[in-house]
Amino acid sequence: MTTRRFPKRPAPATPSPSPAAESLVARVDQQRPGETPGDTIPTGFPSIDRMLGGGLRRRDLVVLGGDIGAGKSALALGLALRVAQQGTGVAFLSGEMDEERLMERALAIEGRVAVDELRGAKLTEHARAGIGGAAVRLRGLPLAILPLAAPDWETAATRLDPLGQLGLIVVDYLQLVPSPAGAARPTQDEDLALALQRLKALALERQVAALVVSQLPRFDAKRPNPRPSLDDFGHLGAIKQHADLALGIYREEMYNPGYGVEGATELIVLKNRNGPTGFVDLYFYRRWMRFEDMLDPDR
Repeated sequence: MTTRRFPKRPAPATPSPSPAAESLVARVDQQRPGETPGDTIPTGFPSIDRMLGGGLRRRDLVVLGGDIGAGKSALALGLALRVAQQGTGVAFLSGEMDEERLMERALAIEGRVAVDELRGAKLTEHARAGIGGAAVRLRGLPLAILPLAAPDWETAATRLDPLGQLGLIVVDYLQLVPSPAGAARPTQDEDLALALQRLKALALERQVAALVVSQLPRFDAKRPNPRPSLDDFGHLGAIKQHADLALGIYREEMYNPGYGVEGATELIVLKNRNGPTGFVDLYFYRRWMRFEDMLDPDR
């Protein structure tokens, strides 16, 4: 019997680690315990940052929703101000207010005065001093306020091109985002789902965290538990699919007057692709349109 000999198969090549994996390992090795990762944008609210592992992450799409009057836009502006005060570039695209109105709100937030008092010049000497200090703090911040209204999404997005290095883009709000050029719009839900895709692409392309404020078209304030849920966003489930982080604002006083603490706010983490869900406690000073951390209040 003749023994057949087969040629030896070459040993399979050992796959080399990808450049992305090597970069990630190097970053982890260099990071000190407790240090904020380089792709993370601290929000300036300590409780939020603890919940989110340091803050918002670059390349993530973050959606912030809540009932009408819950303070969505106020919180979005407050986040933008706190991020900019840490030296990170922020672009705020507004579909409702121009730069002057937003800066008026920013002065009210930072100076801790009511907007109507600011507009009517009904300020005490103490309030005037607060406004003066707020104006100094706001001057020179890396914060650009841009209009969201445009013939199409591409036109709105190009307004970001002249800006310097950005870490956060805030869009207020989703339902006012212009449609892409030439896009068919069979239904509003399909239109908004497409807008979310564009915002996620923007976060990836520009290496920023994109925070978009959204209404809750399926929210029912009369249900037993009026806390926001993912299903309240609607939009054909696009939030569930595209958002890396979904946040909801809930204030007990809006639904059960006289119960709970006035101004007490739950910021609920409804979806977190990279970490836990849960909630953090904030406090809303309605007169000033200002949110503060309940556990770590500002001094």
